[in-house]
Amino acid sequence: MGFIKYFREEAEVIRDRDPAIKSKWEVLLYPSFWAIWKYRKAHKHYVKGHFFRARYISQKAARKTGIEIHPGAHIGTGLFIDHGHGVVIGETTIIGNNVTLYQGVTLGGTGKETGKRHPTIEDNVMISAGAKVLGSFTIGENSKIGAGSVVLDEVPPNSTVVGVPGRVVKQDNVKIPRTDLDQVHLPDPVKNELEDIRRELEQLKNFN
Repeated sequence: MGFIKYFREEAEVIRDRDPAIKSKWEVLLYPSFWAIWKYRKAHKHYVKGHFFRARYISQKAARKTGIEIHPGAHIGTGLFIDHGHGVVIGETTIIGNNVTLYQGVTLGGTGKETGKRHPTIEDNVMISAGAKVLGSFTIGENSKIGAGSVVLDEVPPNSTVVGVPGRVVKQDNVKIPRTDLDQVHLPDPVKNELEDIRRELEQLKNFN
């Protein structure tokens, strides 16, 4: 893909998902724009077996952007990394189309496994700020991972995950993250349980 085509596609992606942008030229100021562009170049070297050259490009981009994408990762179209500082994408990660990541997200492994050791992120997934997805499993399409969550297990499609460790708190919510980028108003089952306990205690006090 040539730079002009990439610029046009990324401008459309960023303007679609970031209300802060005012003109397409601001795309050139986004760290994610340059991190993904350099990843595309590094990945071409990686698949040809030019591993040192690939890592050199990716590490240079990481120092400049704060976003570390291993050149061995497989990334589809329409990836948007908002702000992006501290994002890490591991070597065997697979990312589908129209995925949104926020700052501090890690798509990593859990140790020194061999083979496929990083997650697969399917289409239209949103992973909120500071979330960690660790291990070789799949985050199903149209899912949303809450801020600060630590996800260690498979997530079905159309799910919302929150907490440490991450728990599925909503399923079959089929809103596509491209039009629903709310990281804040997610279900909180722990809070709900504590509210239930509080109400029961109040009822017991009133009964006595």
